[in-house]
Amino acid sequence: MCVTCGCGEGEVRIEGEAAHHAHEHDHAHEHVHADGTRHSHDHPHDHEHEHSHAHEHSHDHAHEHAHEPVPAHAHAPGVAPARMVQIEQDILTKNNAYAQANRQLLARRGIFALNLVSSPGSGKTTLLCKTIDLMGAQPVAVIEGDQQTSQDADRIRATGAQAVQINTGKGCHLDAHMVGHAMEQLQLADDSLLLIENVGNLVCPAAFDLGEAHKVVILSVTEGEDKPIKYPDMFRAASLMLLNKIDLLPHLTYDVDAAIGYARRVNPQIRVIQLSATSAEGMDEWLAYLRDGMAQA
Repeated sequence: MCVTCGCGEGEVRIEGEAAHHAHEHDHAHEHVHADGTRHSHDHPHDHEHEHSHAHEHSHDHAHEHAHEPVPAHAHAPGVAPARMVQIEQDILTKNNAYAQANRQLLARRGIFALNLVSSPGSGKTTLLCKTIDLMGAQPVAVIEGDQQTSQDADRIRATGAQAVQINTGKGCHLDAHMVGHAMEQLQLADDSLLLIENVGNLVCPAAFDLGEAHKVVILSVTEGEDKPIKYPDMFRAASLMLLNKIDLLPHLTYDVDAAIGYARRVNPQIRVIQLSATSAEGMDEWLAYLRDGMAQA
């Protein structure tokens, strides 16, 4: 269970897998998710995983990692604060091990991976579709995170790009374990681009490393200018902020300077690109950022 918000008592479904990841307990041959939930495997592991995933599917899953200090969140009723901090440390340490395995795989293959985070309705999927279209022949793959449905993955596949849908059930964020399994369902090309569209949420995804090169936070001009100071952890964790839907500015009373100022108040190093996936304004700068990242990867 996610100690930030208590999510995760549902079922994680990843397209293309032989079995679903049911969040159940006390079953043999089960994996512990980074969010503290477990899933059992009813299918045989007769295939080789290209990435180690930090456990090699040996079914003993003994993870002994040094615990890094992390800030405590709101404590669940009836659970001692010290115990909650320990649980959170365990969850994030396990997630970080999976993330490191993902990162090593991506580095070996020269794949530039970005974790796109935002509130619902910021225009992430529309931006992805436009990006894929403008990237032309350059290979792009997408991992889509939503609580339910495959509608966004279907929209991505309609562009001709590969996409895998992760449905998190009641979960409010992706974790590195889910993303590692999703990568197995994609035919990832070397020296390519992998875009991970996280569940719409500006809280929990900030804490979970997926193995990406950067977090990219998308803020729409139809949202409040003060989102960066209301959700500082997310904007602090991001390397880039995309200020989206700027084609609507003539019809709004949105203060662009204030939004950028708030973002730089919590993260002075954050880069900002203003763009519109509808009008294509600012997309050249975004595409240059992607191509630079791919060249460095």
